[in-house]
Parts: sequence; C-alpha cells; structure tokens
Amino acid sequence: MKAHVDKDTCIGCGLCPSICPDVFAMDDDDGKAKSIVNEVPDELQDDAEEAAASCPVEAITVE
Repeated sequence: MKAHVDKDTCIGCGLCPSICPDVFAMDDDDGKAKSIVNEVPDELQDDAEEAAASCPVEAITVE
C-alpha cells in the first residue's frame, strides 16, 4: 500500500501527520504534507486511510 499527497491540492493544514505521523509529515520547504514512507506498513494502514479520509481537500490517496 502506498500513500500519496497531491501537493497542488494540499493546503498544509497538518491534520494527516497529526493522525498518522509515521506515514505523513509536513515539508519544511513548502509547508505542505508529504508521505515519508515508500510503502505503508501493514500496522499503519488503518491510520493512513483515516488520514486520507480526514483530509479537508481530499489531497491524499492511499492505495
């Protein structure tokens, strides 16, 4: 499973790293979210999906 943040859509609210900090972080360069793993570990899949579902602008895809 992979997690991707669309930087063009992201508004940098910080919700995803607050829900799943082992998969998402805020990028210091642009203040927007980014995925910090290549593959989402099995034990973090539910949290990653919750972060995607909670994104107010639907900038995250988890597949």
